[in-house]
Parts: sequence; C-alpha cells; structure tokens
Amino acid sequence: MFQKNIQKRPLSEKILATLHPKDRDYREHDGNGLYIVIAQNNTKFWQFRYKNADGKWAWIGIGTYPQISLLMARHKAHEYREALAKGEDLKALKRLHKQQNKKETLYFQNLMCDWLNIKVKQWGEVTYNKAEKSIYKHLIPAFGGRDYVDISAKEWFEFFQGLQRNLGIHTQVEKLVAYVRSCYDWAKFQGKINSNPIDGMMKYLDRRHNNNMRFIEIEEMPVLLERIRTCKPRAIGIGLELMILLFPRPSELRFARWEHFDLQKALWTKPAETTKTRQLHQVPLSHQAIQLLKELKEIQPESDYLFPGRGTLHQPISNMTFNTNLNKLGYEGRQHPHGFRHLASTVMNEMFSHKGQVIEACLAHKKKGVKAIYDKAQHLDERRVLMQWWADFVN
Repeated sequence: MFQKNIQKRPLSEKILATLHPKDRDYREHDGNGLYIVIAQNNTKFWQFRYKNADGKWAWIGIGTYPQISLLMARHKAHEYREALAKGEDLKALKRLHKQQNKKETLYFQNLMCDWLNIKVKQWGEVTYNKAEKSIYKHLIPAFGGRDYVDISAKEWFEFFQGLQRNLGIHTQVEKLVAYVRSCYDWAKFQGKINSNPIDGMMKYLDRRHNNNMRFIEIEEMPVLLERIRTCKPRAIGIGLELMILLFPRPSELRFARWEHFDLQKALWTKPAETTKTRQLHQVPLSHQAIQLLKELKEIQPESDYLFPGRGTLHQPISNMTFNTNLNKLGYEGRQHPHGFRHLASTVMNEMFSHKGQVIEACLAHKKKGVKAIYDKAQHLDERRVLMQWWADFVN
C-alpha cells in the first residue's frame, strides 16, 4: 500500500537525492502524469499515470532510478502522452518497445560494439582505430542489423570470399576474419552462443599467392617436414626447418652469424643492418630451434656465418639456395621460403586473434604512426610462449 499524501512539485536531481524510504511505499509527483515511487527497501522507480480506454486511471512503469534519469523519465512520459493523444494502447506500445529492444540486443553491431569495448583497453590506440575503421567499413554495413545467431557460416564465407575476389584485400580479410572469430568466441564464453561459425574458415578462403608468398596448407606440414629432414646436404635441411620454426625473412637467415645467437638465453639478436625495418630485432628460440642450431654447429665448417657459401667461408650462401632446395623436394610453385612467414601468421592469427600485437612483434613488422613513437614494447615474454607454441604445433 502507498501513502496517500502525494507531493505535487517538479522534481530535481537534488530533491531525488533527499527522498528516503518510510514505513510504507510512497510516490512523489513530478508533473504531467510522471511519478517516482520510493519503496521501503530504498529502491526508486518511475511510473506514469493515465486514463485507459475504459476511462479508468491506470499506471505503467518506466524504469528504475538512477538507471533511468529524471530527464529520460520525462522524455518517456512525453512519448506516452503523445501516444495517448493518438489513441494508442500504452500497454501494447510498451510490449512492442520491449520486443524491439530485445531484438536489438541481438544485432551483430551491438555484439561487435561490446567486444570492441573490451579491446579498447587491450590494444594500442593506432591498432584499435585501424580495426574499428575496418570493421565499420566492411562488417557493420553487411551484418550490423542482423541477429548474430542467425548469420550462417556459409554467409560469412561467401562475404569474406567476395571481399577477396572483388576488392583483392586478402590481408585485411585475414584480420577481419580474426576480429569476427574473436567476437564470437567472446559471445560463446558469455553463454550467448554455443558454437563459433568462423572456426576454421581461413583454411578454405583464397590464399594470397604471389611469387614470394606461396605456401602450403598447414595439413601438408608433416610431409614437408619429413622431406626436409631427409634433405641433402643436412645443413640446408636444418636451415629450412629453422625457416619454418623462426619464420625470418630469408635474407636474415642467410646473413645470420653465430655471434648473433645466445643459446643460453635462447635468443637470436638480429642487427639492424640485416633487417628490413632497419631495427634491431630479438627472436626467442624454442627448444627445437636450439637443438637444430647445436647440430648445425657440429656439422658446419668454421665460419662466422651459419650458412657459408660454396667455396668460401667469408660469404653467405646464395639467395636462391633455400628456394632451389624446396623445389628439389617437390614444392616448386607451392612453397617459397618467404611463405613460411605467411603460413605462421595465418595459423597464429587464427588461434590467437586476441594477441595481434604479439604476433606482429614475432613477424618483426614495423609499427607506424604514433604507435611507433610511443610504443617500444617488444612483448618478449609473450613471444617466448608463442614461439614455443608454434614449434610444438609444427612438430
């Protein structure tokens, strides 16, 4: 039961703060049919009083305070008065709004917005802005107003394949797939969906193949490894396996010197003059890579280079040596030494879409813009974990 002495005065946030519970629920009148109820348990909620179709006084709830502010409550009361003037049924109107609001919570754009709110705290400003721009350029116009549960794996596949073939944005598509996959994973762990329609999709989308980016499917890796491990000479086989495990740019491994490696600290420090970015780059060494380097040290002639050229110990091997040997193993036109970088990037982005910056650091990609100025992080500890995971995965 309510106390009958309802106050009649325009409310304010200051007045609302002074309204305390009494021994019975009571109402305060703001005006124009809008009331706030102060319950005995100290909850406050808005109500609108009106005459229904039978000419009797009735109440309809608006929401709790302060979740629904005074301004919002007045706006909703104004909507109700306009609806009554048009002869509309407020109860039916409220049910319709509730259904619409429930439907909108299932929109893909709202799910993606919630996911981005998490990523804004995890990513750097430049990374976040680039991702957000790409998402709102490609994903939201296509699927923003759709129920994310109803978007089928086939629709997603055809959409991404269309971007590849019509726009030729293969690298951007890889990132978009990673964003959507991570977004659905988040929804799955929130109990909103049971399965992720994007899982495993990258292996069936078109590959970006140019002369130096050709790479096999990951399922073909066991056969390739078996052939590499029987490759003659053994030193070249070790080089090709290191190319897989460490995925450097081929020239970086060609010019690698023993002095750059610290097996005790499990680090390969590439000097700036040997890298594409002209920046020093450290590569954590997995257990498997260290074993291969120890074996290589035993079988190679004395030289500053890991892979000295034929007939000379003072120059590295030819820039075609690794590619030529891959061709001899039966992978001509299918696997290029540089393609191991793309293969590693594809798999790791598929498995660890939330670690984009760490993967970029593994690949020694140069940071751009403000990120390059202020973010000097190498993510070394995280890269150690990721590089060991990759070596274990490959093996």
